[in-house]
Amino acid sequence: MLKEWIKEERPADEELVARLENARNELAKRQMMVKEKNLPVLVVFDGWGAAGKGSVLGRIIKGMDPRFFKCETLTEPTTDEKRRPFLYRYFVRIPKAGKFSFFDGSWMGEITSQYLHDELSLEKYKDHLTSIKRFERTLNDNGYLVAKFFFHIDEKVQKKRIKELEANKNTKWRVSEKDKWQNKHYDKCLDVFDQYIDATNQFAAPWYFIDSSSKKWAELQVTEILISCIDTALANANSERKAPLLQNTFRLRKTEKLADIDLSKTVSDEDYKKELDALQKRLGELHNELYLRKIPVIIAYEGWDAAGKGGNIKRLAAALDPRGYEVHPIASPEPAEKARHYLWRFWNRLPKDGHIAIFDRTWYGRVMVERLEGFCTENDWQRAYNEINEFEKELADWNAVIIKFWVQIDKDTQLARFTDRQNTPEKQWKITDEDWRNREKWDQYEEAVNEMIEKTNTTFAPWYVLESNDKKYARIKALKTVIKALEKKLTKEIVKAK
Repeated sequence: MLKEWIKEERPADEELVARLENARNELAKRQMMVKEKNLPVLVVFDGWGAAGKGSVLGRIIKGMDPRFFKCETLTEPTTDEKRRPFLYRYFVRIPKAGKFSFFDGSWMGEITSQYLHDELSLEKYKDHLTSIKRFERTLNDNGYLVAKFFFHIDEKVQKKRIKELEANKNTKWRVSEKDKWQNKHYDKCLDVFDQYIDATNQFAAPWYFIDSSSKKWAELQVTEILISCIDTALANANSERKAPLLQNTFRLRKTEKLADIDLSKTVSDEDYKKELDALQKRLGELHNELYLRKIPVIIAYEGWDAAGKGGNIKRLAAALDPRGYEVHPIASPEPAEKARHYLWRFWNRLPKDGHIAIFDRTWYGRVMVERLEGFCTENDWQRAYNEINEFEKELADWNAVIIKFWVQIDKDTQLARFTDRQNTPEKQWKITDEDWRNREKWDQYEEAVNEMIEKTNTTFAPWYVLESNDKKYARIKALKTVIKALEKKLTKEIVKAK
């Protein structure tokens, strides 16, 4: 695409100045419309080194209200970011509804640079391309405008600009070794850029090429294109827009309906105490090995109200080094969380490699409570199965161990526990009117959970049902399940290292 691109003819100076003044005014108006319509706008600036991305960005935002945009300079990942999944540093920076985020540099620059410098294998590079396309598509499907601009200059212009920048002590710092390497290997870089753009130019987030031979001309191109993109996005926001439902492409494990689960399983008090001590000791040992090998672990708990999730998590956490894990109790989203993609708050809570994150309630709220309580549209929750599988695949590709528990009890057991909580003063904080309302929808929730497990029980992020009519049995099973998964992962890593 880039190689075949034909530049638009640059207008005469008088026309350029007039159009630019008008475009700046129109963009300022669009910013207020974006705010009023709660449209989140992500603008990506990428392209050749010394192409003037930063200068044009400064010109673009000059006439905008600074309260409603943010600029993100994305060069090399920080030490902390390198310990997170590839998309982490981008997902956590997505804008709130009604605001702009301008990315000076992006995922394109990161992976093409790593690939060109042999820091990324072809296989991993292709995996990242897939991740990027999913990321951009899910943002678009969830109401984001994603506008991507590639700033293009030829080899001679780039070489001239690099020399000019280096000649001035105040601008010399802006030239990196990678910029100079890029110019020296211009044709090689052009091939990779062209292939990348062709692979990631999709309806959800198309590429726009900017002739960067002149700063004012580049600013005009970006501003007019951005205005057009905003107008289209605002028009779509006024209609009932439905994103297509994608076919599942991940291998799924067979599942069992909740109604068919045998809940009569129990453990004696004597065996419970004995097994609990031994299992917690073993889990503590494994935690140390995970840290040394920098393997991240994500343990997700869902289940019926009063099923025993809290007590289960408590016994699991008791075996771990407190410096290496965190428990995340997930409640209703806060305003800042509601204003972003529903997975944003979970990306923000992911652990560093070698650490463990335990979630008490999870991203599966999208296909349970949000589905049944009408907090999202039918299209939203139906689409979420695939989005969640993609999210978990991203974690698995990061080398994380993902364990998902559904804590199962029967309706009579729940009623007995609700009644006990209501009649016991020190337990009354555990029972709410919402718990009773949810109980009235037991059959609807059971149907939703069965569908959830069936459609997201992937080989890389499997579900495990904990039979919790006997809470002690469920705690022992959870510990055994986690230990087995961690031992399996560590064995693979040891074999891989040999």
